[in-house]
Amino acid sequence: MRTSPPTASATSALSAASAALAAVLIVLLAALVPFSALSAWADLEIDDTDRYVAAVSPLSSDPAVQGTVTDLITDEAMRQIDLGPLQETVRDFLHETVRSFTATEAFRTAWDTANRTAHEAVTAALDGDSGEAVTIDLGPVIEQVKQDLVRQGVPFAEQIPVQRTEITVIGADRADTLRDSFHWLRYCSIWPAIATLVLLVLVVGIATVRGGVRAGLTATAAVGAGFVLGAIVLRILVAVGRSQALDEVPGSDRDAAAAVVDALTASLRTTVWVVLVVGAVLLVGAVAARVLLGRRRST
Repeated sequence: MRTSPPTASATSALSAASAALAAVLIVLLAALVPFSALSAWADLEIDDTDRYVAAVSPLSSDPAVQGTVTDLITDEAMRQIDLGPLQETVRDFLHETVRSFTATEAFRTAWDTANRTAHEAVTAALDGDSGEAVTIDLGPVIEQVKQDLVRQGVPFAEQIPVQRTEITVIGADRADTLRDSFHWLRYCSIWPAIATLVLLVLVVGIATVRGGVRAGLTATAAVGAGFVLGAIVLRILVAVGRSQALDEVPGSDRDAAAAVVDALTASLRTTVWVVLVVGAVLLVGAVAARVLLGRRRST
């Protein structure tokens, strides 16, 4: 028995339903993509010591970090030294010596060791009480610098005090603002990302089964557009979060803190580009496939 072709009203209703589904899907993905990326980042990178250290390890070669460490060590050492008219000469000598040391393998090892120890303190601060800033203690780095300079016979190196010396990464008030969000992200872990992928497969699959290939392509195009929009939202959130995190950091720590924040969020910026490219490919591919399909039917 031959079935009759769908009426114009049925076709119009189907098109309206597909358009509504696409709009909902785009808005949903614009929210889910950044949320999924941020929650996975908090769980897989910020909470994991090895990944945390791997992220900040290259900062041992960052000029801002080297400069901050050099200035801190020099300032603390010179507080213990009083040589009258030779004070500035000795200061310049010690500053240059410490600066040279920050380019060595020994400093890179000390930096990694310090950050492995600091990771627990950083996560504790993100879980901590209100009014507590997020900082990195450079004490272990200073200890290593002092030992090596003393071993090399550098004058006045034994005067370098080894004590808790911190770089502020996130100011206390701003940290309070971020703590609740961080708790939620850690709690959700990677599940939002998994749920998003499952949802996409179901939506595209159901659209294809119920509405045919054209409906499936429409849903795929919507997924692509949602990915693109979600990637843009994620990039904006990373930029705004960076600005807010550094807003209350003291001027002397700002460059080093910016380098740390940028290192820790590098994977998020990479995620932005990956999601953006995947979304663009899905969007362009689905639209092109629909156009080709329409041309074949019209011939």
